[in-house]
Amino acid sequence: MLNRKTSHFLGMKVQSELEHLSELRREAGKDRISVRGSAARTRASVRTQSTAAAAAAKADEDPGANLFPPPLPRPRICMWKYLDIHSMHQLEKTTSAEEMRQVLAELLELGCPEQSLRDAITLDLFCHALIFCRQQGFSLEQTSAACALLQDLHKACIATPLGNVEECYHYFTSVLFCHGVRRPPFSIDLFKEEQLLALEDYVVNTYFRHFKLYKYVFTPQVRLDLSLTYMGLQPPKLWPESETEKEASKEVEEQAVTPQEEELETVAPPEPEPSHVHILRAYIKTQMNKELEELQRLVEEQLKASEERLSSKLTALERPFQLPPGKGKSKTK
Repeated sequence: MLNRKTSHFLGMKVQSELEHLSELRREAGKDRISVRGSAARTRASVRTQSTAAAAAAKADEDPGANLFPPPLPRPRICMWKYLDIHSMHQLEKTTSAEEMRQVLAELLELGCPEQSLRDAITLDLFCHALIFCRQQGFSLEQTSAACALLQDLHKACIATPLGNVEECYHYFTSVLFCHGVRRPPFSIDLFKEEQLLALEDYVVNTYFRHFKLYKYVFTPQVRLDLSLTYMGLQPPKLWPESETEKEASKEVEEQAVTPQEEELETVAPPEPEPSHVHILRAYIKTQMNKELEELQRLVEEQLKASEERLSSKLTALERPFQLPPGKGKSKTK
């Protein structure tokens, strides 16, 4: 009896140890899978970072990769962004426009406006903006925010030589509303409604009306080189010159030709065109003739229809005016 109980107890103990070992193996397997997954994710993140860095380096090396306008920054509160309280006090002490220009050139770190056209335009832009703020009676905070708003708009304009006037106007209105509605920390009620409308009208009439001029001065010029290739046509082949032709051309270049000899020279006959160019020219000519004939026919039909309408109106006017029956007779009772 004791032997049976001990054997049963040993069997239960062995079974529990086996189950414990199997659980340990499962946990070890899960740990391996998690380690492999984390390693794979790490490799993937490293790969994506390397590809992103390579793409950025390629975009920096290739200027043609930045053909699309860059994204505009998010609209934020821009009070004391470029002109702080000390700068505004310096500008407030100025008594003349020339003194204001000198102080503003120092604050904006403009090199020499007399020699640089861009610096002179930037200085004029902000000087007139400060004069407008004084005329409207803006406070120091409002003047600083208005100048910062104009500076951010100017940066968005000159960020690309491509046309982005609609995007810049949307950005300008968004930044403007960030200073007209009390919704901290996203916007504040710095300007009143009348001041917002006055500032918007000023920027539209002074900056957006000359938007293309600012873009022309502050951005590089973009040229488009367009080349057309016709499918199915081979490019013309350049025949190599022979040695005798080269020697003859050299002798002609060395000899000086007088004006009288130039007048006596006969015009060389034009070289025959290749066959595919001749076929293409003939095809274009026939298509153009067909289009011209169709346009001429349409114009003639319209002229004829207009003449018929005019003649019908003239005949109607030439007829004597007649009253309809029953209108001219008086009714007697």
